[in-house]
This record gives sequence, structure tokens and C-alpha cells, in this order.
Amino acid sequence: MNKRLALLAALILGVLLGIRATTPPAPVGTDAPPQVFAAGRAMADVRVIAAGPHLAASPENAAVRAHIAARMRQMGMTVREARFTARPKSAQRLARWSGKDDPAPTLTNVIGVLPGRDPSLPAVLLMAHHDTVGGSPGAADDTAGVAALLETVRALRAGPQQARDLIVLMTDGEETGLDGAHHFFNADPLRAHVGAVINVEARGGGGRTTLFETSAENGAAIARAAGAIARPGGSSLAVFIYKVLPNDTDLSETRGGPWTTYNFAFIGRPQLYHSPKATPDALDQGALQDMGAQVLDLTRDLLRAEPLPGKAADVVFFDVFRLGLLAYPAWAGWLMIAYAAVRLVQGARHRGDVKTVAVGAGRMLALIVLAGVVLWAVNQISLAPGKPNYYDRLAAIPRLEVMALCGGLAAFLLTMGAQKPTPAVMAGAALPLFVLGLVLQVVAPTAGYVVVLPMMFTAEAIAAARKDDGISWAGAMISGAPILGYMLSLGHQVMQGVGPGLPVAAVLPLAVASLAVLPLWEGISAQKVRIAAAVLLVAALGTALTVRLDPLADTVPVYSADK
Repeated sequence: MNKRLALLAALILGVLLGIRATTPPAPVGTDAPPQVFAAGRAMADVRVIAAGPHLAASPENAAVRAHIAARMRQMGMTVREARFTARPKSAQRLARWSGKDDPAPTLTNVIGVLPGRDPSLPAVLLMAHHDTVGGSPGAADDTAGVAALLETVRALRAGPQQARDLIVLMTDGEETGLDGAHHFFNADPLRAHVGAVINVEARGGGGRTTLFETSAENGAAIARAAGAIARPGGSSLAVFIYKVLPNDTDLSETRGGPWTTYNFAFIGRPQLYHSPKATPDALDQGALQDMGAQVLDLTRDLLRAEPLPGKAADVVFFDVFRLGLLAYPAWAGWLMIAYAAVRLVQGARHRGDVKTVAVGAGRMLALIVLAGVVLWAVNQISLAPGKPNYYDRLAAIPRLEVMALCGGLAAFLLTMGAQKPTPAVMAGAALPLFVLGLVLQVVAPTAGYVVVLPMMFTAEAIAAARKDDGISWAGAMISGAPILGYMLSLGHQVMQGVGPGLPVAAVLPLAVASLAVLPLWEGISAQKVRIAAAVLLVAALGTALTVRLDPLADTVPVYSADK
């Protein structure tokens, strides 16, 4: 096998895997078998519920609640409404959005119960919120969740009666302050019957649905999800990051409780978050299909599980390009680190010395620093004068991703592009990431896999590169392509999650991906490096300027008017 062809194959396959990892499935139509989740069927509810904004305590929201309750009753559920008073801060926010000064507005949860064969068993609860922010139809946030749960119930009803009761909780006041979930999990007597909770949310209007939050000690819960969901999305890295971010959903109200919990959401098409343009026609039906199919798979499994998953040590988990959910104990990371250390030492000792290893480490550190500086600089250029509008920045994410990709590639070329690395240099380049992997394994073992697992496979490729033959190139291609694909997917998720304010976070997937291609890198001339890097930097700068100079996006929420 030719080495350059192996590199090309790894790049192409990596891109294809990255696309697969970030692309939701095609929506299923209304002619699907009755026990299958079909976005085409769920869209009927989306079009009714998201016909317009339906703020909590509004007449429009009352009509939405009536539709939801009627749909539940059609499917044989026992339905009731639970009314309660909004908390003071929520009432103030609601007053700002509605223009009505009501110090104690009444909010209403809609609760449906589908009986199982054994009512003594702890029930499974599905949760979404039926209210929107002011001015947004909320086709994704959270009408997609409401419709997905209704279609899930319909699909379950099409099969045999399940062992457990199924409770569907459509909360009110999520947008104003999680009031509906707070009321249910603190005051509703039905909460004592609940054993497991699945919440569905959205921030945007499309993309893959991800399992991004679970209850603590999730080992058993993840084992059930891994066995149940046919095409899963999610990772323990997402769970870790979500814990440290200042965000909340209705599921936040279950923290510290006895329930086994799962939280699913999609965040693609970010410009539609709380937007007046978040209409049914703008909703990515593939995202709805992805959400519903995963929730149906997991719900069906939990309803027949005996017992429901309890507490077990947190595990490392991630989806493998939508093919399945891989999970393993966090301590296994130490075995991977040990194996990587052995293979890196073998690579470093091949015609190398301390100086050669230091050269490689210096290049990787230079890549990390230069990429960070470039991404910080172009991001600053992309900011309009004054305080940035958060929602306008969300609308710019696709261009910010292009900006980050161009800047990152330029940094790689300038620091690594002109040299053909020896195994010792590659081992040195791995050293900073190896140290990072060690640190993560100590302080965040369920998140460290994003460095530790690629490090193990890349260390093997580096050690094999001592022979520099077709077999070693093929091995580097086979290990490098999935790493590239996963890092492209991770970079996309990072940019969607924190990119508008912290694009330098994309440096981590860039560094891991760069190390993975080094065993196949032949080097190019210094002149070509300078030309290519200049073109990429100009592209990054130009993209940043388009973000800075364009007018305020027409997708920003009505309560957010300044760029």
C-alpha cells in the first residue's frame, strides 16, 4: 500500500464517518408499521401544537393543553391536570414576556397514565414541556419532545400491554423556571410511583439527538440503554461537560432523588433556539425521528425490565458512529494508558534520543498554542462592537465552524506540515496528550476516554511505524480514520455547544486528530506549507469578518433585539 494513498483513504473515511456521526436518520413516513416510531406521524402533532407561540398561562397554551389531553385520552390514557402557582421569579419572567402583570399566574401540568399489567411495579415516566418562550412557536423546544412522546405512546399501544405503568408528564413553566417539574417532583403524589425518568429537550431545530445527562452512578442505567437503543447517540463526555455548565432542564428537578434518569436533546440548527422562525416547516424531521426512535427503544426496554436499573459505578460510554453504544468501566482507562506508554517508549527508542522526543513534544505544544491563539484571534475579529448577542452568535455557528476548521488546519501545517516525522518525533508529539490523558484519568475518568482511547490506538501505530512498510501504513489508516471521524464529530459538537464563546475548545479534537495522522504524514515543502497556511488563514479571517459585519440575524428571539 502506498503511504500517501493510505493517508488519503484515512482522510476520506474519517470525513465520511464524521458525517455519519453527525447526521440524523431519515424521517420515517406515516406508512411505517404501527410499532415503529414515525416522525411523519409525530409531525401532525407538531403542526397543531406549534401553530404559534404558546406561553405559559396564555389562552394559546390552554388550547395546546387541551390538544395534548385529547390525544392522550384517544390512546387509552387516564389523564388529569395539576394546577399550581408559578414561583415569584417565574412570574416576573412571564410578566416580561406576556406584558401582563400577574404576580401569581396559574400553571398547569398535563399528566397521563397508561396502565401496565402490574401496577405495583415502579413506573416509567416520560417528560417534556408544553410551554414556549414569548414570540416563538417552539416547534423544536419543546414541541418536538411533546410530539415524540405522544408518538412513543401510540407505538407502545400498538404492541402488547407492558408490565409497568407508563406515565407521561407534560410540564408547564419550564421556560420560566422549571416550575412544572419542580411541582411534580416535590408535591405531586404520583412521584412516589416513579422509578425511572426520561426527559426530552431541544436547543435549536435539528441535528443528532444525544444522551447528555443521567442520574449519578449510571453504570446499570447505561447498560440498559446500550442494550436497548438501536442507533444511539450520547457520551459520558457530554454528561461530564453538562455537569459543569450552568444549564438546566426539567430533569434538574430530579437531582438527588431516587430515580434513574436519562436526558435526551438535539442542538443542531442552533439559530432556531427560541426563535420566531422555529416553525414546524423549519424543524428537522430527521432530528425528530432520531429523538423518538431512541426514546421508544429505551422506554420499551424499561417497561419490561425487572428490576429497573439501580445504581452502579459511573462508566465511560459513547456512541460509535450510530452503530451502537460502547461502555466500559472507568478503571479500564488505566490499562489503555499503560499499553500506550509501552508502545510510545518503543517508538521513542527507535533511532531517537531525548532531543528527538523533545522536538516532537515541542511541535505538538506549538500546535496547541498556535491553534489556540489563532482561534481566539479570529473569534475576537468575528465579534461585533459592544456586548455580543448570544442568539446572533448561535446563528453564526456554521460559519464559526468553518473559521475554526481553517484556522486549525493552518496551525497544523505551520507546526507539523513541512516535516516527515520519525517514530521518536511522533512519540514526543504524543507526550503532551499522554500527560493530558493521565490528568483526565485522575480528575475526570469518564471524560478522559476522548484522549486516552485514541492515544492507545495511535501509540500502536507509532510503534508499528518503526518498520515504515505497507502493513504499518494500513494499520495507521485503520486506526486513524475512526479517530479522525470521531474528532470531526466532537469538534462539531464542541462548536455547537460552546463555540460562539469558546472556540478554542476545538483545539483538543484538533490535537488528537493531528497525532492520529502523523504515522501517515510524509511532509510537504516549506513553500507549499506557507501558501496553504496563508490561504487557510485568509479564509478564517474572511469568515470571521462576514460574521462581524452582517446584520443582526432575523432568527433572534423577540426578547433579544441588540447585536
